[in-house]
Amino acid sequence: MEIHIQELMDTSGVVFGTSGARGLVSDMTDLVCYAYTLAFLQHLRQNEGPHAAPPDVAIAGDLRSSTDRIVEAVRRAVADAGGRPLLCGKIPSPAVALYGLDRCIPAVMVTGSHIPEDRNGIKFNKEEGEILKEDEAGIRAQSVVVDPAIFDDAQAFRDRSSDSPTAEDSARRMYVKRYLDFFPAGCLAGLRIGVYQHSAVGRDLLLEIVGKLGAEATPLGRSDTFVPVDTEAIRPEDVALAARWSAQHGFDAIVSTDGDSDRPLIADEHGRWLRGDVAGILCAGYLGAQSVSTPVSCNSAVEKCGWFPNVRRTRIGSPYVIASMMEASAAGENPVVGYEANGGFLTNSDIEIEGRRLPALPTRDAFIVMLSLLCRVGLEGKTVSELAASLPPRFTASDRLTRFPQEKSRAVLDHFSTGDTAVDRERMEEVFGDLCGGLASVDRTDGVRMTFDNGEVVHLRPSGNAPEFRCYNEAGDPDRARALNTACLEKLSRMASD
Repeated sequence: MEIHIQELMDTSGVVFGTSGARGLVSDMTDLVCYAYTLAFLQHLRQNEGPHAAPPDVAIAGDLRSSTDRIVEAVRRAVADAGGRPLLCGKIPSPAVALYGLDRCIPAVMVTGSHIPEDRNGIKFNKEEGEILKEDEAGIRAQSVVVDPAIFDDAQAFRDRSSDSPTAEDSARRMYVKRYLDFFPAGCLAGLRIGVYQHSAVGRDLLLEIVGKLGAEATPLGRSDTFVPVDTEAIRPEDVALAARWSAQHGFDAIVSTDGDSDRPLIADEHGRWLRGDVAGILCAGYLGAQSVSTPVSCNSAVEKCGWFPNVRRTRIGSPYVIASMMEASAAGENPVVGYEANGGFLTNSDIEIEGRRLPALPTRDAFIVMLSLLCRVGLEGKTVSELAASLPPRFTASDRLTRFPQEKSRAVLDHFSTGDTAVDRERMEEVFGDLCGGLASVDRTDGVRMTFDNGEVVHLRPSGNAPEFRCYNEAGDPDRARALNTACLEKLSRMASD
């Protein structure tokens, strides 16, 4: 049976977003996951030439209940394509990507990141890193041949997993070693660090690394069921937990990640979670970056602080940040890094500090951010809140409307995108003028980002991989940013229901 991938995406609902192919678990059937993996491998082979040997492929997954089944569909596709699947177990997305980069082989991560457990996804990495937008187009354009009979007996389909070699220990040790080699031995000595584990796949690795660097590390909130922690829209219960844990234990910081451990969460000594883009600026400063690529939605303190000679703004999504970093490296702006509003941090250059080297890892990572900030706390004697206060006073807040269908998202954006500048401006001021005053400028790099005369920002953007609509706000005061975000979401909800 010949399957056209674009048609399968249209009919299955499992489509590419900003972080790979994602969809409802019920839609991510064995056939869909198998076909997508075949298409990925076929795309790689077309780019490498018809005589390219089938590759080894590293495969890992997160802790969702659906992940094992999807991993097996991916593994079977690699094997049936003539490749050798290397099963890396349950490790972070950046860990399996690092393993693939080191061995010059593709890597596949089965994860839905922060989205609810009824959804999952597949993230594809080439031997040189994440697939980019042109690769997504190449995969969608593939047609693959599948024998439908292999799916008739679900148990038989999965029974061959023992035939595949495992690389779990090698990939895990490589990832731990990366940070123990780069950060000074004992740099966290004397610090009390809470590690909020929930259902993050990197929870034990994070506890291990923090402890081996000298901190007194306390595990917190471990969960046997999946918890959809979103580092861009922190749940009220996680806000309350961090404050309570900090008061109870006197932590210097609390650290955590999202489900696949590529996005960080770090709370200060008071249990207040830092915004991911604030943590990203501080991490880039610690690493001595000369060029920073970051989406248009991120805090403008990155320009205002004056630490970085080159700041490049991109569309939202790691593929766009990676493309920007590649351009920066080609222009000789090294060291080159990037980060997103969710806190995921990418390095496109090797970083060296006092003879210790951190190899480039051009995919989202959480550990480098948290460890960089904790290292400064340990070595400089500053608190996390003091590090954050060293930046210009620009504060961001973001949240999302969930269960927000794509047609509603399009209707909201279309309201402000008539093609007539005067009409668009009038509509923006009509909806948001009572909150922010007169409109100063509009940026349509990704969604609609409105900057008002008072310096406040309203940025509207649908999610690229979930039925959600996000609103980002920026103001000169944290309470004002949060209040503005709440008010804007209320307005958007009313607009969608009218």
